[in-house]
Amino acid sequence: MFLALAQKRRSIRKYLDKQVAAEKMDRLVEAALRAPTSMGKNSWEFVVVTDSNLLAKLSSAKPHGATFLKNAALGIVVCGNPQTTDVWIEDASIASAFIHLAAASLDLGSCWIQIRERKHDDRQTAEAYISKILNLPAHIKVESIIAIGYPDETKPGHPKETLPYHKVSFNTYGTLYSRRA
Repeated sequence: MFLALAQKRRSIRKYLDKQVAAEKMDRLVEAALRAPTSMGKNSWEFVVVTDSNLLAKLSSAKPHGATFLKNAALGIVVCGNPQTTDVWIEDASIASAFIHLAAASLDLGSCWIQIRERKHDDRQTAEAYISKILNLPAHIKVESIIAIGYPDETKPGHPKETLPYHKVSFNTYGTLYSRRA
């Protein structure tokens, strides 16, 4: 079942004007909270945003690659606490991927919006902009926002023959992996 889900999941940037049911939101949150973390430290934290005014503000967190958030039914801001572990970025990234896959399993579309190390404008980072809007504590860092909603676009999965198998080595780097089946 996992591979079938991975085969069909695509980044969706167009959403229907339809709210996500509370039960589905609960499942997305559960998936995020089930994401593995280094040494079980749970360094991630999440802000679930459904308020359209907040989504519109968050959609301008950076100059490119976030505007579609204003039309999403919800956004999950994925944060990490570097005081908990030095691998908070990895923990938050895994949680982001879990949210994507959970959304696909619920017939929702999603798209990752990278925030960490991105600029809002010449004066502040995207993270500082978001932190102010959401009143995040100073020690909490923002990795990403996952835009989620009912898809208003259809994208087929990538065909297996187009996957970049040339990027996979076998046993040692540079010895190309050859599919076994």
